[in-house]
Amino acid sequence: MHRQPPRQSFDRVLSSMCTQPHPAARAAAADFYASNPGDPETYQSIAKLEARAVSLLGSVVGDRSIDGYITSGGTESNIQAVRAARNSHPSTTPNVVAPETAHFSFSKAAEVLSVELRTVPVDETYRADIDATAAAIDANTALVVGIAGTTEHGRVDPIPELCELAHDTGARMHVDAAWGGFVLPFTSFEWSFADAPVDSMTIDPHKFGQAVVPAGGLLVRDRSLLDALATETPYLESTTQASLTGTRSGAGVASAVAAMEALWPEGYCETYERTMAIAERLADALDNRGFDTVEPHLPLVTASIPRSLFLSLREAGWRIATTAAGALRVVCMPHVTEATIDAFLADLDRLR
Repeated sequence: MHRQPPRQSFDRVLSSMCTQPHPAARAAAADFYASNPGDPETYQSIAKLEARAVSLLGSVVGDRSIDGYITSGGTESNIQAVRAARNSHPSTTPNVVAPETAHFSFSKAAEVLSVELRTVPVDETYRADIDATAAAIDANTALVVGIAGTTEHGRVDPIPELCELAHDTGARMHVDAAWGGFVLPFTSFEWSFADAPVDSMTIDPHKFGQAVVPAGGLLVRDRSLLDALATETPYLESTTQASLTGTRSGAGVASAVAAMEALWPEGYCETYERTMAIAERLADALDNRGFDTVEPHLPLVTASIPRSLFLSLREAGWRIATTAAGALRVVCMPHVTEATIDAFLADLDRLR
């Protein structure tokens, strides 16, 4: 008899930007596995829930009037943002300008959509360099990308300034807040639709939002960007479809609504404050041990440790990762506790 492997434990997971779903999200997902938001005329109950999900996301990102849909995750959302900008731009040779810290999904988008991706350097604070971005933009630029919560250092790019550069040359402005979107409302960073005339945004309920996987989000200020993605679907009750994946599971939609209704805003604020305190404590502990540590701006810590120590920690069962430059990268997601960090530091000290 075939035996399934044990369910993944999160006890030693420090590398992932996903986490344990909220109990309400888990329960809601089970009720909608077989529904398809990709055909809203047939599956009207899940279509109403998706509208509710977008409205709740609007509360998170500072504008209840935005539009959008629940995607499979940040990769789909970012590809769709590039596709919408390309489809609505007059250039026959469009390009996208993004910082070198942009998620690898933009490389996928450029390849799939035959769009030139121009990556620009970051400054000494690991944020997009404004002058370098301005130099990379030209009349063929369809989209400028800013990151609100970079995957390597948890930094927030200067979104209002990038937005001004984009709009001055007729480009769209996209913010990738896939990871940071559910913690940034409780900070002083300028990143949202309320802070700048952003055109589109990626935000993932299945990360800090604590929905089940998959539950991403693509949000747009103007419905015309979704219209630029529309494809005719003559054999469905719904006549057009803007999503990339076609058939989608309603589980992600329902769980996103359940998680946000349970946690917005007080629960997410508590999660941010707790995980940020854990990140700051870990950063101080690593710095006090003599490791070159980057000050965390969001609940993510990077520190330069010897490769041999990194590998020993992996062998001890810790699920950890590195930045492109090889520094230890620890993501303090909701499942990470003070006890988790105590155990990690104890192993680090033992293995040094």
